[in-house]
Formats: sequence, C-alpha cells, structure tokens
Amino acid sequence: MLAQLPGTSHLMASLLSGSGLRLMACVRLRVKDVDVASHHLTVRDAQGAPDRVTMLPQSVKETLQRQLARTKLVHAEDLTAGYGEVYLPYAFARKDPHAGTSWGWQYVFPASNRSRDPRAGRERRHHVSETGLQKAVKHAIRQAGLDKRGSCHTLRHSFATHLLSDIALRHTC
Repeated sequence: MLAQLPGTSHLMASLLSGSGLRLMACVRLRVKDVDVASHHLTVRDAQGAPDRVTMLPQSVKETLQRQLARTKLVHAEDLTAGYGEVYLPYAFARKDPHAGTSWGWQYVFPASNRSRDPRAGRERRHHVSETGLQKAVKHAIRQAGLDKRGSCHTLRHSFATHLLSDIALRHTC
C-alpha cells in the first residue's frame, strides 16, 4: 500500500506506520521536534497527554531530510516576502514574539499556500490538511487491491503490532 503513495504522502504515511504517529500529530509536526541524528521525534500534546518521544525509522531519514530542506526554502521565501510566521501554541507568542518566525517552530509539512489565520487576523502558513493524507491513503489502499478496510489510523495500529511482534521475537530467542 505504501508503494502506491507519491512524495509527501508516502513520507507522512511512513511516519504513521514507522513511528506510530496519529494523523494530526504528523501534520502538526514541527521542525524542532525532529531529531534525525538521534532517530527520534517528539510528539507534543498528543490528545491531552504529556509530550512523548517515539522512534524515527531509519528508512525515512533521507526523505525526511529532503522534506526539511524543501520546507526551509519555503520558509526563506515567506520571510523574504514579509511573512514566515506560524501559529504558536499557548502563550509562546507572548513570551517570545519572534518565535513564530523561527525555523524550529515551522511545520515539517507546510501548506502549499499561506492563508489568513482567524485567531490573529494575519497571513500565515499553516500545516497541510489532514484530509489530503486521508484521501491519499484510501486511494492507495484501493490501488493496492487490498480487500480490507484501512485508514491512516490503521497505519498507527500496524506500528504497534509490529513493535509487539518484535518484542515477542526477542523474548523467545
């Protein structure tokens, strides 16, 4: 099924299945929460729970680095055009008024266009829409000829199943 997905959709779906990310955690992933060198991702405020750390699969490392390079170019273009600000959670915007334009706070998967943020009334670049990935995964499942139902959340379950399977194998050896 993953082989049926192109480009960014493939990378995002690979993160769902290889890191156990939820859909919204994936689309809202910030640059500062990716640690390629240590092979981990920090998931912030996941469904009201405390932040957690999960693994970054080796298989997506190069593709993720290329995505970050593309995102950095988009961010630089936005800054040059007088934009480059993203929404900040909680009181971060008051604590550090410049944090919203910093590289670390940018979304790993930015939207293709800027839009007016109704909370602040300013033009900003948001993250990609979750519906785009959902539709791409549904299409990939059909393209792969799979008879079972599936979704983005199925990929998260796949991660957990494989992780438990690996643990069980290690204990039997």
